[in-house]
Amino acid sequence: MLLLLALVSVALAHASEENFDGNRVFRVSVPDEDHVNLIQELANTKQIDFWKPDSATQVKPLTTVDFHVKAEDVVDVENFLEENEVHYEVLISNVKHVLESQFDSHTRASGHSYTKYNNWETIEAWIQQVATDNPDLVSQRVIGTTFEGRNMYVLKIGKDRPNKPAFFIDCGFHAREWISPAFCQWFVREAVRTYNQEIHMKRLLDELDFYVLPVVNIDGYVYTWAKDRMWRKTRSTMAGSSCFGVDPNRNFDAGWCEVGASRSPCSDTYCGPTPESEKETKALADFIRQNLSSIKAYLTVHSYSQMMLYPYSYDYKLPENYEELNALVKGAAKELSTLHGTKYTYGPGATTIYPAAGGSDDWAYDQGIKYSFTFELRDKGFFGFLLPESQIRQTCEETMLAVKYIANYVLEHPY
Repeated sequence: MLLLLALVSVALAHASEENFDGNRVFRVSVPDEDHVNLIQELANTKQIDFWKPDSATQVKPLTTVDFHVKAEDVVDVENFLEENEVHYEVLISNVKHVLESQFDSHTRASGHSYTKYNNWETIEAWIQQVATDNPDLVSQRVIGTTFEGRNMYVLKIGKDRPNKPAFFIDCGFHAREWISPAFCQWFVREAVRTYNQEIHMKRLLDELDFYVLPVVNIDGYVYTWAKDRMWRKTRSTMAGSSCFGVDPNRNFDAGWCEVGASRSPCSDTYCGPTPESEKETKALADFIRQNLSSIKAYLTVHSYSQMMLYPYSYDYKLPENYEELNALVKGAAKELSTLHGTKYTYGPGATTIYPAAGGSDDWAYDQGIKYSFTFELRDKGFFGFLLPESQIRQTCEETMLAVKYIANYVLEHPY
């Protein structure tokens, strides 16, 4: 028992040095513009960590807003909401308790696991291992380095054949969305594991290449394990500012910084000083540009809210093949729901979730990749970014169905 407790405390110490004891997550109903103004007023007076949407500027009528509040501000926030007759519920009454229970099994295995959250060192070792163990199907390459000097890897999965179309998948844009890198690892495992067992997977890997970038924002991810579990951005520094990081998913040259992004370096949605200012976004964009002739589909995996989004997010305009994309995600959402009954909503980014400029899916689409998507994985806010490990398997299994559905479609509709 003592050993078990020791392992628990070690895992928690690694999970976050930031103390979340007494912190709360609220969900607030926003029926009209007056309530939008109240939320923005609250955000101006208290340090509010917006979970959904990503910032106060993206709050709009007829939605709900999820935000995380530090323990010392909880009473003030509740008083403010009650005095202004704002309807709210408490999603998480003590963030620290949910943080602790994220690691379901308190005996942390030292090695890599597909049903646990792995730290970056473990993921990096796994990348080397999976390529070494499966030379006929998997190769890895470094496409750049992060601000803090870590290698960014892309795994290429597929049978070696010339002139194959490719499907690019990335995970871990936002550091605190741990379920995202878990899915990229799961995808690689399932591709390799079922290649000789399942006719559909064999066909996909024979006729398509999958490029998988397991973690985009590695520095941020490392920071969520070491210092602050709720960190979102990169960890770059900028002359003249004491604040760290840029939101990598506001840093692409797609309506850059026009809407749903901030020019303040301290904001969670800071778009950066220029498009592709971040080494991470630049490396990703360069890789896609270099392989543009073969990449036919792009998928970026985020959490949370159970959505499948397609362009555009930086504008209310619709993509040229809007009807095709909508039918495709409708089918993918239906396929996903067959396994565990999980319901996903779908549609263009701006109207389905909120307007946000500088996103990678819009950028990829504008590069000519006509099948471009963002998935927001589980859940709908009960755990938010703190999805427990007990849900990794189910989340990844069902997401796998949707990805294979889209991949099959891409294969059958060459362009």
